[in-house]
Amino acid sequence: MTNNFQVAIDGPASAGKSTIAKILATQLQYVYVDTGAMYRAITLAAKLAGVAYDDEARVVALLPHTQVRFEPGTPVQRVFLNDQEVTEAIRSTEITNNVSLVSSYAAVRADLVARQRDIANSHNVIMDGRDIGTTVLPDAQVKIFLVASVDERAQRRYQENLAKGMTVDLQTLKAEIEARDYKDSHRQISPLVKADDAVLVDTTGHSIDEVVAMITKIILDKQQD
Repeated sequence: MTNNFQVAIDGPASAGKSTIAKILATQLQYVYVDTGAMYRAITLAAKLAGVAYDDEARVVALLPHTQVRFEPGTPVQRVFLNDQEVTEAIRSTEITNNVSLVSSYAAVRADLVARQRDIANSHNVIMDGRDIGTTVLPDAQVKIFLVASVDERAQRRYQENLAKGMTVDLQTLKAEIEARDYKDSHRQISPLVKADDAVLVDTTGHSIDEVVAMITKIILDKQQD
């Protein structure tokens, strides 16, 4: 069992994991670990190196030369790939549509899971992703599985894209989210599944503040056990 307090938040794409996790981390003064950004950074590293996303061996060969770090930022945490800021670049449609493939490679997962555990072993953390409660932090004191309807998740992504000046058809976003759900839940290594001891939190129809309040209560109650 870990000495640090660990909160694992898992769930499908656009369920609100990162938004909720960042707010919780700020309020509780925990370190926020955006595991999705780490996988996105490796995906971007492949693009920048001219490596095809389906060339597993060459993607894996990039890992020893790929450093990913985070810095506080407003409104979003800043992400750096080998000291180059990639906060915006890792959120492009191309990276979004290929990160599931890169994330499915065993060596990529093993490498990043080791990095994620190193952070969690030295800080109180809020970590979000697809397999945090099941694989990365199986001993986390609090595990949350965050879900929302496909329609609501597509609408959220649509609004995010509009705010960034990107116009993507709502139906296309729905199809992409459904495809991402399928890929994430059917991959052979660390598929997206709810841990047996995770608390299911459905964010459909709830505001961010309401969800933060729900999860904060779960965390505080656990700390008092």
